[in-house]
Amino acid sequence: MNELENFLKALSNYLERFNYLTASFNHRINHYSELETLINKYSHFITNVENQEVWNQLQKQKNCDLNQVVDHLRNKSALCVAIMEKYRAMKLLNGETEITDYFKNIESCIEKEFGSFQITPDSKVLLVGSGAFPMTPILIAKRTGAEVVGIDIDDEAIELGLKVIEILGAELNIRLEKKPVEYLGFTKDATHIIFSSTVKDKYIILDQLHELTNEDVVVAMRYGDQLKSLFNYPSREVDEQKWNKVENVLRPDDVFDIELYKKMPKFISHV
Repeated sequence: MNELENFLKALSNYLERFNYLTASFNHRINHYSELETLINKYSHFITNVENQEVWNQLQKQKNCDLNQVVDHLRNKSALCVAIMEKYRAMKLLNGETEITDYFKNIESCIEKEFGSFQITPDSKVLLVGSGAFPMTPILIAKRTGAEVVGIDIDDEAIELGLKVIEILGAELNIRLEKKPVEYLGFTKDATHIIFSSTVKDKYIILDQLHELTNEDVVVAMRYGDQLKSLFNYPSREVDEQKWNKVENVLRPDDVFDIELYKKMPKFISHV
């Protein structure tokens, strides 16, 4: 079996395990260790330089079956990350606090999220896709003193996230809401907005935000292209009359990369 076949077999095996573990989730921590091990292995798989070379070879073949596998893997791995956050929150509520390799990787990314557009104590930060273990809001609020609001569409994630904040950051200026950006009063005041890489409709929401936000807002769009698209929703073209991509932060050792956007003025005078 050559390396291309081995790679495709690995993808098939990951998809099979993700399918099993998502189907097995019963809102308890029965499969925590198994899912933790799988996500850690998968994180290393998509940041492996050798796998990137194999991926490049496969992309040249324009294999439709591969595209279907990629779509399924992305959706299932995103769901598994959401479940993993719930497991981690449940374990914290039970008094356990260890951090998996995947979460360590994410937390290292948070350190450099906005590059030169630094968050200060006066900043107002919105996170789209806060999840059940809202480590981004907690770390930002703890290290900068900024006000942070997280939104999510999952009721259980919001409920668990609030309990996590009570334990790890009760004194911090954080709140979680189950509201879309257009119904959130905080949206117009936000100075910094972060999109989770596993939010499927993030570019649709970004388009909406042009009319809802102030002129100086900075948006950090987490994404994953090429091999990283197995674990993250990839980048897309944006309306250049609405958003200007000021920086593309590529991080080979991290599970996602980041695009930084600033708003284009609503009216541009051509003199």
